[in-house]
Amino acid sequence: MAEQENGAAEQQPQVKLNTLTQFVRDLSFENILAQKGGGGEVQPDVTVGVNLDAKKRAVEHQYEVSMKLNINSKNKGTGEALFILEMDYAGVFHIEGVPEDQMHPFLLIECPRMIFPYVRRIVSDVTRDGGFPPLNLENIDFMQLYRNELTRRQTEGKKPDA
Repeated sequence: MAEQENGAAEQQPQVKLNTLTQFVRDLSFENILAQKGGGGEVQPDVTVGVNLDAKKRAVEHQYEVSMKLNINSKNKGTGEALFILEMDYAGVFHIEGVPEDQMHPFLLIECPRMIFPYVRRIVSDVTRDGGFPPLNLENIDFMQLYRNELTRRQTEGKKPDA
């Protein structure tokens, strides 16, 4: 019995995940507070939007995963915009051993986990360099984000066409 279990374990392919490169595709930061000449006491209210995308590249076993962030900060008291940060950050990965039916969730959960620390650092640096306290993004639960998107798509698919 133990020999059969060992044989089954040997047959499962070993998952290989290598980050080949990472890069900022697009980055925009607007310090609206400075443009308006504002200042004084502000209580920031920050909203973060995350959009993920993945695609197969021409080279075998290579995939590109992009994380698009849209960060808006407003003053809680007045509702006036303080800053807007938009970034498209991508990673290129070499992936082997992941079954085809598990590739989509793997690309949109595991790969973003790999690049997120770099995204967090860039956001912190850009907001600090832009004249605000550094914005340290909280960890993102990419598994929950993936599940939410699946649920949204299923709900959308069930809606009758108007």
